[in-house]
Amino acid sequence: MTTLNLHTALISTMVIVSAADREMTDRELFTIGEIVRTLPVFADYEEDHLPDDAATCVDMLNGDQKLDEIIRKIRAVLPKKIYDTAYALACDVAVSDGQLSQEELRMLEMLRHGLDVDRLTAAAIERGSAVRYARP
Repeated sequence: MTTLNLHTALISTMVIVSAADREMTDRELFTIGEIVRTLPVFADYEEDHLPDDAATCVDMLNGDQKLDEIIRKIRAVLPKKIYDTAYALACDVAVSDGQLSQEELRMLEMLRHGLDVDRLTAAAIERGSAVRYARP
């Protein structure tokens, strides 16, 4: 059984959205790395651990754990005040490659419900992500 902490839970939210369509694009992986390098929530995270922590999440996805179980694990370790942050990180990764698949949309919906992000807050987060990653 995989144990998560704050950082691995946040990384897991990004990885499960990126992997939802069975294709983790270079752009999505780059975005995950940039988020980990630049956001204050990762200030005390050892960036060198990112490949192993992401691989652990992929292993959970490839294992016998169901998505709702993984989302429950994520929720269990995140402070309530970070739920919206986790959802925002997942949204940023989902839109970063300019393609939003039905699988990614479904995964975002599962995360939104699993993390109790209300619809109005989710809409604002989603719009913010879309604007930040818009291309001319």
